[in-house]
Amino acid sequence: MLETLQDFTQSFPDWLQWFAVFLVATIPFVESYLGTLIGVAIGLHPAGAASAAIVGNAAAVVLVVVLTNGIRRRVRSAPRVDDQYPGRRRVGRMFQRFGIPGVSLIGHPTQISSAAMVGFGANPTKVLIWEMVSVVIWGGVVAILGGLGIQALGH
Repeated sequence: MLETLQDFTQSFPDWLQWFAVFLVATIPFVESYLGTLIGVAIGLHPAGAASAAIVGNAAAVVLVVVLTNGIRRRVRSAPRVDDQYPGRRRVGRMFQRFGIPGVSLIGHPTQISSAAMVGFGANPTKVLIWEMVSVVIWGGVVAILGGLGIQALGH
């Protein structure tokens, strides 16, 4: 899969490869960290790769949070049906244990974890703030490690 995504980004003209990294980073499980690695692997500067991947991942998270919050408001106004399935209870306990910061920093993919937190009733603004912190941290760390790794392989 990563090879396919790398081929996709390389198929863009050099001056548009940052946009391809942006698009790839919107995919759950790829996000800012693998998007950054793909960008670095195709020859983008680590800062450029990380920036494109972070913005792409952040855009996807914002879209998911806004949509989930709208859906949640509509569902909450509808008549209530018992929705306490075992999986929902387990995820709810994890959310209660780690809170928004913990889930944001360790709960990847960010699109899915943000939708889950908003679905559980977390404040969408707080979810967005912590998810953006997570996206930047993960993207930055991988940019540094990826840049160092590519540089080490080149020597």
